[in-house]
Order: sequence, then C-alpha cells, then structure tokens
Amino acid sequence: MITEDENLSGEGGFLGGQVRHIRICGTGVAVPESVLTSEEIDRRFGLPAGTVSRQYGVRMRYCAVSETAASLAASACENALRQAGLQWQDIDCLVAASATMDQALPYNAALILSSLGTRARHVAAFDIGASCLSFLVGLDTISYLVEAGRYGNVVVVSADIATFSLDWSTLGESAIFGDGAAAAVVRKSAPEEASCIVASHVETHAEGAPWCHIKAGGSRYHPRRAAAAFDPLTLFHMDGPRLFRAVSRELPRIVARLLEGAALTLDQIRLVVPHQGSRLALDHLARRLGIDPARTVDILADFGNQVGASLPSALHHAIAQDRLRRGDPFMLLGSGAGLTMGGMVMVY
Repeated sequence: MITEDENLSGEGGFLGGQVRHIRICGTGVAVPESVLTSEEIDRRFGLPAGTVSRQYGVRMRYCAVSETAASLAASACENALRQAGLQWQDIDCLVAASATMDQALPYNAALILSSLGTRARHVAAFDIGASCLSFLVGLDTISYLVEAGRYGNVVVVSADIATFSLDWSTLGESAIFGDGAAAAVVRKSAPEEASCIVASHVETHAEGAPWCHIKAGGSRYHPRRAAAAFDPLTLFHMDGPRLFRAVSRELPRIVARLLEGAALTLDQIRLVVPHQGSRLALDHLARRLGIDPARTVDILADFGNQVGASLPSALHHAIAQDRLRRGDPFMLLGSGAGLTMGGMVMVY
C-alpha cells in the first residue's frame, strides 16, 4: 500500500516524470440479457459435454440480441456514476474506448450520448481506439487533460459486441468471445489522496496488423468497391499462434519497463489486471512473469473475451470483490489487434 508519506514526486517514492494524479472514483459494467453456455456450443458442434469449457476455459458468455454497444455503454456509464456518487451533470467529458463500432458514422461516443437521451447534457465526447487496449490507451491519454484541469470528471467507457462478427461454422474464436461494456469515472486526485498513474507504456508492432482483423466497416472494403464477396469480410479473423508468440516474446520486456518507470518491483504490485484474451494467454502470462495466479484477475470463465471491454471489466470486478483497496499499486496489462501491446501501473 502506498501512503502520502511515501509519496508520489520521487522523494522516497516513484521516480521519473510519468506520474499523473488521477483517481478512479467509480466503475460499472453492463452485459446483454442473453447467455450462451459452453454446453450449448458443445451441442452445436456435436462435441461431448464439457469439451469447450475444458479446452477453452470459458463456461459462459453474454451475447447481444437486441442490445447495441451504445446501449450497453450507457448502462455501464450510469452504473459507474452511481458508484462514484455523481450524476451526468457532473461529467464534462465522455471517452468511448472500444475495439468495435456500432456503425461507421457517427462515432461511438456520440451514439452513447444519443442513447442516453435527456439524461446527459452537452459534454465533450470523442473516441479513442486501440482494439483490445482501447481502455488503457483512453485512460492514459485523457489523464493528462484531467491533471491539467481541462476536464474535471471524465467517463471512460469500453463497449464491444464481438459475437456478430464470429464465424459460427468453426470452433475456435467462437468459443471464447462474449459481449459487454465497462466504464470508469476518473478525476484529478485531491492533495491528500495517493491515487495516481505511476507509469504507462504502449507500443504497436505494425507487422502484426494482418494477424487480427475484420475487413468490412470502412471505405477500403466497402460493398461498392469490394472485388470479392462482402459477407466474409464482415467476419473476425485471427492468427492466434503468431499473435501468441509475439506477445509472449515482448510482454516481459514491457513489464520490466513499466516497473522501472514506477520504481517498483513486481512483488510490490498488489494485483495484475490483464486483458482476458484466452485461457492459454492468462495461464502463460502468470508463468512467464512468475506471478502467483492469486495476484491476477481472471474473469474469463464467466464472461469470455469481451475485446476492449475485457480489461475494464476485469478491473471493475477486482474492485467490487475488494481485491483492490485505496493505496494499492496495481498493473493493467494486455495486447490487441494492431499488433498493440502495453500496460500501466496505477495506485488505486
């Protein structure tokens, strides 16, 4: 636990110039009503009961039917506001940090505000996207504006509907992905509060851009110019083995850089909150970094991989389960399409 006496400026505490005095003062999640169990997927593919759960580590996931990413995001935002003890009139900026779009135009943040109707006043609203790391990148970016006083209370929300883009004729990605939304309300920390961002780092390895994609949705593969059939372009494709090898190779270096920037050791990190990519990825992360699984957050079995919403969902559940307390240092960590990798060390 970090106290104010140890402090944040480098005097017996953190080194470097990355510290931003930012406080997460409320989080919230929202999921669709419909649940798809792994037993149902077993039956769909004619597999023995328990095969998907045992092989992929997911018991169930939530799948949107009538919900949109914007409607889920709005619910997650309002849950986060309730936890923070705030109302929409207290918010002056909304950041939508998602991997997927409801539609090509307008941007997700505008659609979220629209779905709220009269509950939200006119606020600054914009998108920040970095696939599965969108929440981390959004929080990292907006933190400078919050600390500078440009915005007071900000909501960062990730909402993704992945299941519509899955190829349900094959087992694999269809076994692990789910839909959902998660939001966090942030503000500048008061002088007596230890909450802060200590260090952050994100990097994109563009050679991995073709390894994870949905080609449809923009102008490059628009139906009016696509030479091939359009429907296959709307499906999600991932070269899982290549992604796994790249992330496995690079993530320890990124973790070392974060810890160096924070002037902390891994043993001093109370909790590691990873992107819920897959069972293999979560287990390998703990082994590769030498972290006791009890010090990581693992919600994959009950939610699957919620894409951009995965990381803030895991953070919310850690806070809700009292696994993070004020003054605790923790690490956000993950990777996503791009190929983007990165992390953040914070004091809750």
